[in-house]
Amino acid sequence: MKRAFLMGAVVLATLTCGLAPAAADYRGAAPWCAVYSLGFGGVVWDCQYRSVEACRPNVISGNRGFCNHNPAYEGPVEPRRRHAKRLAHRY
Repeated sequence: MKRAFLMGAVVLATLTCGLAPAAADYRGAAPWCAVYSLGFGGVVWDCQYRSVEACRPNVISGNRGFCNHNPAYEGPVEPRRRHAKRLAHRY
């Protein structure tokens, strides 16, 4: 009896500690996402595609989803350019 209780406690602890955040909370660093429907209003955002052409085959393959812009994508950061100051000419 103690052994069964101990095994149950170990399994419960393993399941509890092994939980990960939901996949819907993660947005990748790519500009395009494949959005798949899980049914009952649930969706999964798979944001790993650099172009809509790379995303489209994964959605068309029967997953009943669509391609969408990644709302968390910020794009590459461009350094600010310094403009030369214009000298005012006094005549």
